[in-house]
Amino acid sequence: MTKVSKDPRAPGEPGGPKGSKDSYLVGLIGSGIGPSLSPALHEREADRQGLRYLYRLIDLDTLGVAPEAVGDLVRAARDLGFDGLNITHPCKQLVIAHLDALAPQAEALGAVNTVVFEDGRATGHNTDVTGFAASFARGLPDAPLERVVQLGAGGAGAAVAHATLTLGAGRVTVVDALPERSAALADALNTHFGAGRAAATTLDRLPDLLTRSDGIVHATPTGMAAHPGLPLSAALLHPGLWVAEVVYRPVETALLRTARALGCATLDGAGMAAFQAVDAFRLFTGREPDSARMLADIAELAGAGAGAVGTPK
Repeated sequence: MTKVSKDPRAPGEPGGPKGSKDSYLVGLIGSGIGPSLSPALHEREADRQGLRYLYRLIDLDTLGVAPEAVGDLVRAARDLGFDGLNITHPCKQLVIAHLDALAPQAEALGAVNTVVFEDGRATGHNTDVTGFAASFARGLPDAPLERVVQLGAGGAGAAVAHATLTLGAGRVTVVDALPERSAALADALNTHFGAGRAAATTLDRLPDLLTRSDGIVHATPTGMAAHPGLPLSAALLHPGLWVAEVVYRPVETALLRTARALGCATLDGAGMAAFQAVDAFRLFTGREPDSARMLADIAELAGAGAGAVGTPK
């Protein structure tokens, strides 16, 4: 969590301790983030708390720069007086090399989605883990977790795999278009949670694997507004699976729409987005946000309820 230290500056003075200021400047670095709801989500909660709070989008595509430019963008934001940044695809792992410190959870994951600037230092955190865990527990509380398949082993994938095992999953099998990446994540999970809790396999094994699994966690960019489509063949889905999505814009991705039509219990990505924002807001400001209000906000902003949708009626 954010380091708390004594500070001689008066509450509210620029550069004063977090929780004592009334003005904040934060942003989001990522690719194709124009549709992001994060600015409105953070700013609404700040308005209710009487804060001046500006949330800016720093889109790699708009700037015309490669993901490897994330270090320059982080340094520029720090120099310009930002209080913190959210980090999304494809920079959650690339950003680590450009930070001064990592919170324990971010270090264990090897992925960062929140950077806090304090005392001239940039510290990386990960609120995706707690965000997904809170959303899953709320939206699919009775879902079986003995055998879970996860699509995607990138920054978001590392976070949700940790969250799924923390929730009590017996075994998570990770599949990624880059086999070396899924193998590395499985090794890291086994080191952290114990041998046999995770495995990696290849895309061609999905048909057999999904006939014996309880559910799917989808953690790739496929389905986002900028990356439309299905991450796997619709023929592989069946009513015995639950399907949990990380993408939240749009809330109803092609994957969720297809799964729901087949009778699968589903969990959209909006709940995770809200809960990770709750934790990021706390890190940025030192103030306690209202998670119920932020869940309501994202439901309204996204035009659909955040959380689980059971078998279709």
